[in-house]
This record gives sequence, structure tokens and C-alpha cells, in this order.
Amino acid sequence: MTHLSITRRGLGLAAAGTALAPGLAAAQAPQFFRIGTGSAGGTYYPIGGIIANAISCPPGAPCNTAGATDGVPGMVAVAVATQGSVQNVNLIQSGNAEAGFTQSDVFHWSYTGTGLFEGRPKLERLRFVAHLFPEHIHAVVRRDSAIRGFSDLAGKRIAIGLQASGARIGAEMILEANGLRAGREYNAEYLNQAQGTERMQDRGLDATFTVVGYPAAAFTEFCSRTGCRILPIQGAEAQKVIERAPFYGTGNIPRTAYEGLEADVPTLTVGALLAVRDSVPEATVYAITKSLWSQTTRGLLDRGHAKGKEIVKEGALTGRGVVPFHPGAERYYREAGIL
Repeated sequence: MTHLSITRRGLGLAAAGTALAPGLAAAQAPQFFRIGTGSAGGTYYPIGGIIANAISCPPGAPCNTAGATDGVPGMVAVAVATQGSVQNVNLIQSGNAEAGFTQSDVFHWSYTGTGLFEGRPKLERLRFVAHLFPEHIHAVVRRDSAIRGFSDLAGKRIAIGLQASGARIGAEMILEANGLRAGREYNAEYLNQAQGTERMQDRGLDATFTVVGYPAAAFTEFCSRTGCRILPIQGAEAQKVIERAPFYGTGNIPRTAYEGLEADVPTLTVGALLAVRDSVPEATVYAITKSLWSQTTRGLLDRGHAKGKEIVKEGALTGRGVVPFHPGAERYYREAGIL
């Protein structure tokens, strides 16, 4: 992938080739840092915008002073709209993004060339910065639908995420664990959650699957306007997925997450991580990691999105697996006493 249309929400990341020195910000050109996020209607994109804004401090702006950002001097971070995890790790590997969000399973499999990435070249330029928040599998149908469980999905039209998304991988594993394969037992549509809910509203689809942190904007709107139910994922079928992908765990989507839910919904969860390219200088990633966990950023996350409150330093090292730390992130965590 050699070209991206850059979508700016807040500010974004620094170019991979330059370490940023605090005293030089006003005299230098801005250093752009691209963060691959996700599609509109999900959680990666708005959270990416908040983090991009938090770690940025453009040339000439006040940095690390009262009332100012705790961002990296000279940095302009850009939240880039993408298809999601699979595209993001490929963008990082190719150098078309300096960083990106990814599911922990996609992160591990793509780095090691295992699991659902078996037979593909290893994406060995990936490095770990932080675990951000848990994501929950959403299997959403219309409230007036006759679909009550996975056995009712046979022969149905299901949106399972964009082709280059971690959502597609998760959706396919869960459906396969329930004996449903694309093209045989159901008809797959490669749509994001916003496209899927729009089609469900028009009755052109029967269900929309995705992996996303709640509350996701597309589902918030759909559940409020049309009415929704979320299918439970539990029991033996959930365990089959966990056995195949140990990065998954169990959790609940609370009834308060979306309008009209009658009870908490048991489902599967997976971690959302921030990854970076190995070529980004140590000093830059150290400054980014320090900025990410500053008190100023804490306030931006708490105010900016419901999922922001779950991004906490205490959980920063969850889900790394075997992928190495970036040296800049590792230095920060050692100095902070977390490692």
C-alpha cells in the first residue's frame, strides 16, 4: 500500500526518521507521525484522534506547561482512517505508517507468521508500545428479527467486517466454531459496522459482526433508531474460539452500553494494542509513551470517549505476547517501575 488519504482528527504522529529534541521545536519543520486506526463508526478512529492530539505539540506551540499539551515537541500526529488491524500491521511493516492499532491476536500472528497468518511473510518490524483497552465481539441483529442464536444464522446474510480487518478474522472464527462457514452456511458481506447497520436498517442484511470497544457509534445510532439485540457468545462454542486463539477471553457487553438491551450480553474479548515500527527512534517512542501516560492525556481520554476511561497504565503491558517492546517504550516502563 503506497498511498493513504490522511484523515485528520486532532493531530497525529512524528516521521519515523527523526528524534525530537525539546529545545528545537520552534525552529524545525513539523515531524508527522501517522497512526493507522479504523473505520468511522468504530472505536479505533475516535480513540486514535484523542491519542494523536495528546502526543502532538506542533512547532511554536507551548509544550509540557500548564494548560498546554504534554505532547512531543515538534510532533504533529495524524489519525489515519483504515480498514483496521490487518491493514494497520501491514502499513507499519511497509513503512506507510509509523504506528497503528491492532488486536492482540493479529499482532501475534502477523509477527510470528502463525495462526491465521500461517504461510505469509512474518511482519518482523512490528514493536509493542501499549495495551489500550479490551474489545468485545458484537453480533448484532434487528430487535424485530427472528434470529435468537447462532443456529438461526444458517443461510443468512452477515456483515463480518472489512477484508483487511481483525473484525473479519474474529467473526469468521466465531461463526466456524458454531458450524457456520462463509459461502456454505451463510453469505458473507465484507462491510464495516457503519455499512452493516445501514444495510440492516434497510433489511438488506440479517446480522452484523464486529470486534470493537463498546459503545461503538454505529451501533449506538442503530440501536437507538431501529432497535437491536446482541447475540450471546458463550459455552462450548466460546471455548473453541479461545482454544484456537488464546488471546481471546470472556466478558460482557453491559445492558447500559446500547439503548434497548434487556440484560448484559456474554461475549468474547480481545485486547486493542498500540504498535509501532522498529525504525522509529528510541527517543521519539520514549517521549510518545511518556506522553500517552501523562496526567494531561488522562484527562483527554476520560473526557473524550467512553472507552477512554479503560485506557490505564496499570494494564499497559497486557497482551504483548512474544512481540518485542520498542526500546523507547521499554525504557519508559522500566523508569516508571512497571517492568
